[in-house]
Order: sequence, then structure tokens, then C-alpha cells
Amino acid sequence: MNAMNWTVVLPEIVLLVAACGVLLVDLFSKHPTRGTTFWLTQASIAVFAVLHLLALQEGRTEYGVGQMVVVDPMGHLMAFCAAVAVMITLGYARPTLAARDMLKGEFFTLTLFALLGIAVMCSANNFLVVYLGLELMSLSLYALVALRRDHAVATEAAMKYFVLGALASGFLLYGLSMMYGATGTLEIPRVFERIAGGGINKEVLVFGTVFVVAGLAFKLGAAPFHMWVPDVYQGAPTAVTLLIGGAPKFAAFAITIRLLVEGMLGLAVDWQQMLIVLAVASLAVGNIAAIAQSNLKRMLAYSTIAQMGFIVLGLSAGVVNNNTLSAANAYSSAMFYLVAYVLTTLGTFGLIMLLSRQGFESEQIDDLAGLARKSPWMAGVMTVFMFSLAGVPPMIGFFAKLSVIQALVTTNVTLYIVMAIVAVLFSLIGAFYYLRVVKVMWFDEPTGQAVPVQGQGVTALLALNGAAVLLFGLFSGGLMAVCRDAIQRTFTS
Repeated sequence: MNAMNWTVVLPEIVLLVAACGVLLVDLFSKHPTRGTTFWLTQASIAVFAVLHLLALQEGRTEYGVGQMVVVDPMGHLMAFCAAVAVMITLGYARPTLAARDMLKGEFFTLTLFALLGIAVMCSANNFLVVYLGLELMSLSLYALVALRRDHAVATEAAMKYFVLGALASGFLLYGLSMMYGATGTLEIPRVFERIAGGGINKEVLVFGTVFVVAGLAFKLGAAPFHMWVPDVYQGAPTAVTLLIGGAPKFAAFAITIRLLVEGMLGLAVDWQQMLIVLAVASLAVGNIAAIAQSNLKRMLAYSTIAQMGFIVLGLSAGVVNNNTLSAANAYSSAMFYLVAYVLTTLGTFGLIMLLSRQGFESEQIDDLAGLARKSPWMAGVMTVFMFSLAGVPPMIGFFAKLSVIQALVTTNVTLYIVMAIVAVLFSLIGAFYYLRVVKVMWFDEPTGQAVPVQGQGVTALLALNGAAVLLFGLFSGGLMAVCRDAIQRTFTS
């Protein structure tokens, strides 16, 4: 086997070349709508996505670049989903950014480099590659948050994101260095073998795992490492908020699986307890704090924290009574939940951007008052998204919550059954602030602000997004099967 097999990272090479090409092409593009740059960026991401989709269908697991990279079904699926999320984000963002004179080549280039960092994290087989991808993605996102340089709130959000992100990266790096010191290797599979072989200082391993979990929790936005989420979501331009809330979550999920499951499964008893604490804290903080919010973006930020609680809860149920019989079910349910959440949140922030196109930011919940009378179809689509986030059938969000709860209950362990009950109770609390948005749209008196005239392309994208949330809920078995198949093939190869 060729240890320096560079063909395994062909999609990433294509994306890197495309990012450099977009940067150069934009130098000669002076049109304010950046049509050439936009479509070249979308075409580049589409090629990247197709390459990963074709590799996913083959289902092989290969190593390359000196065993530092692994390409397997889970990595391909996460990279493909991230690429689709970025394409949808750019589709929503273009009119909003153009109206604010922010549609510049830097936005597209930084977005491509953020996606490249996500892809690197999805295929990492080495601690150094994990950190390389993490920093590439993070630095690109920091710059994107600060893209609106004349806006004090956006600049403040960028500073908070940068400082807290650097702190979290330090946590992760320190934890990985301790894992390296205890095991003597940077390769994730070798770490698994050394832990399984025993004879290693358990205290150092557990201490390192604490820092690793803390770093991962920050990237997921789980409490108590959530303090950056509300401020960044509210302060960043809505297009950048959507970018942060979508594709990077796939990368965070991927490195969580890589580090904790593929590398530190022997320490599952320790890190699963940490994840349970993180999950309960996220469900409590996210759902309770969201009730008090009047800013829609800030409410959705706390909603994100609560949604991450469900994902972390699914990840905590993989190893039960020292066996991995429920691992595929638990991890695939968490992956399915992540896909459902990102699909829904794309449409939610996309609709906020559509309503904000004519000079006013539709960021307050009251800005949606009487939307049903001004634009019934927009109110209907937003209702679909709110019902999905709340877990109302037949939306995809309901089946996502059901899959995680089912994974917890089928362990037949009292602790996980209690956790399932806790998750359901907090979901009932969360339903209040989602349904409040629906009530404001359908029953409150409309405000004087008219609904902006929308471009047909973005309007069609929003309609397709809403239809996908509904149809993937009605036919959720296929998507769930894809997630389960990707997890099973990854762990058995």
C-alpha cells in the first residue's frame, strides 16, 4: 500500500486549487453582485461534493499522506453534508450581502478555506491533522465574523469569538499533547491500540481526556462552554451566523467521533460521564435561557445549545456495560439528529435574511408579527422550521429526537432511560419559545414594515428547504439508513 497516497485527498486538493482560483478571478471582477465569483465558488463546492458522494457510494476505507489521513464513509458523508450546507448558505447570503456592500471576494475565499478546514477535520487520522483543520476553519470564521468592519457589534462578536476560540483550541491542544505524552503516538488508531494494551498511566490519560472533551464541547457549542454562541450569533452578519451554525457542526461531530470513539474508546467510561453532564447542562441552559430572549438570532443561539445537548446525549450512549453493541445505533442517531438540525437551521436563518433585505434587520421576534397576513407562504415555511426544531411530527426534527431517545431507551440502563425522560421534559420547555414565534406570526397584529420583494432563486431555495424538512420527516427511514450504514462501514473497516 502506498503510504503517501495523495489521491485520497483529491477532493481537498481540488477545493484548495479552486479557492486560490476564486481569489485570483475576483481581482478582475468589479460587478457589485459578483456573479462570476459566486457561480465559480458554487461550481467548485459542487465538484467537491460530487467527489465525496462518489467515494461514499464506493464505501472504501483508505489511508494516505503518510497514514495521517483516512477516508471512510463517515468522513465522506460529513464532508458532503458540509459542502451542501455551504452551497445553501451562499445561496441565501448573496442578496443580503450585496445589499450591504459586503459581497466581496474575501467572503467567498474565506468560506472555501473554512470548508477546506472542515474537510481536513473530517478525514483526520492524526492529532496534528485534527489541529491543522481546526485552525484553518476557525481562523477563516474569525475573519468572516469581522468582515463588517464598520459595525461595532460585529467587531465585538469577532473579538469574543477569537479570544474564546483560542482558549478552546488551547484546551484541545493541551489535551492532545497529554495523550501523546501518555501513548507516545500521534496517530489516532495507535492511540486506541496503546490504551487497549494497558500499561499506560491512566491518570494522565483521563486528565488529557478532560481537556479534549472541553475543547470539543466548545466547538459543538455545548454548555458550559457555550458562552460565545449567543454573542457571536447575534453580533455577526446573519449570513456569517448561518455559516457558523451549519457546516462547522459536521466537522465538530467528525473530530468528536475520531478522537473519542476511534482513539479513546478504551476510556469511554470516563468521557461518556463527561458527555452526560454536558448534555444535561446544554438542555437546561439552552431551553431555559431561550425563553427570556426577544432577539430572534439570540433565541436561536440558545436553541442551538439545547439542540447540541441532544447530539451529545446520543454520543454518550455508545458503550454500555463495557460492550459496543449499541454503538452503531447511538452514533448514527446523533449523526441523523445533526443532519436534521443543520437542514432546519439553514432555512430558519435563510428566512431571517430574506426578511432583512430592504434596509432593516429582521432580528427581533416582534419583527415577525403578522407575517401570515403579509406573506402566508413565508409564515408557513417558518412554521415548518419552528415545528421541526420543537420536535412536532411529521417534521424531521421529531424523528431526530425520537431516534436519540430510542437509542437511549434501548440500552436498558436506568441512567440512560432517566436521561431520555430529562430530554423529553426539556423539549417540552423548548416548545414554548418555538411556538411563541408561530403565535407572533399568525395571531399578532402586523407591523408597518412591508415584506421585501424576493428574487425568484432565493425564494425557490427557501421553498425547497422547507419541503426537505417536511419530506425527510415523512420519509426519514432512508436518511437514517444512510447514517447508520456510514457509521457501521466506518467502524467495521
